[in-house]
Amino acid sequence: MVARMRLWHVDAFTADPFGGNPAAVCLLDRPREDRWMQAVAAEMNLSETAFLLPEGAAYRLRWFTPKAEVDLCGHATLACAHVLYGMRGGLGGLSFLTRSGELKVVRRGDLIELDFPALPAAEEPPPPGLLDALGVEPRSTHRSRFDRLVEVASEDAVRAVKPDFRALRDVDTRGVIVTARGNRHDFVSRFFAPAVGVDEDPVTGSAHCVLAPYWSRRLGRNEMVGFQASARGGEVRVRVEGERVILGGRAVIVVEGELAS
Repeated sequence: MVARMRLWHVDAFTADPFGGNPAAVCLLDRPREDRWMQAVAAEMNLSETAFLLPEGAAYRLRWFTPKAEVDLCGHATLACAHVLYGMRGGLGGLSFLTRSGELKVVRRGDLIELDFPALPAAEEPPPPGLLDALGVEPRSTHRSRFDRLVEVASEDAVRAVKPDFRALRDVDTRGVIVTARGNRHDFVSRFFAPAVGVDEDPVTGSAHCVLAPYWSRRLGRNEMVGFQASARGGEVRVRVEGERVILGGRAVIVVEGELAS
């Protein structure tokens, strides 16, 4: 007999199908090899595929791009929480055991809140090739645990960025956040990560773990609303609480099925 596992295609950080950031969520029937999970992620060909395995009262959670496992992913965690709340109902908390520690999630009305580590960025000169690959004039450049942050002059400048992805792939970083003050939101951003197989990520939760403390210092407040200005676009509500960032968003299931293995 062929074992089958449940699989969902979920659009995260949006209330509308075909917006926000798509993720695949796979509910595992047993522990699986890394090679198998990476092959599934390559087959799904989304920015992230999340793998959930029940572990006591919590869930072991891992995230894979089509090319590599990553240490932190917001939109796929939101997608997992949306799926689990749909299965179990209620407003209780969820706990995910990950490579970035235990991540807590709660649902408040139709909003799901993720309790993630803050990833503050320190000002630092850009690495060789970064600005040429982006084609931008920076106001400042910073480095966080995983990514580079580049502030530019305006929302229009963020929207106008057309990176040379081949050149950007050779820059020493997981990903690059380009950001500016927003016109209708507190800040806007875009996120590029060709080094891990994602030229442009539509809406990036982990990037907002960098953006929230960055703009909190700049704007002098802890609660803000960011907008990731990709082609699909998505809104992320953020709240800085010491060394944690609360990311709030919605999600919608687009496809539900089974994965044969």
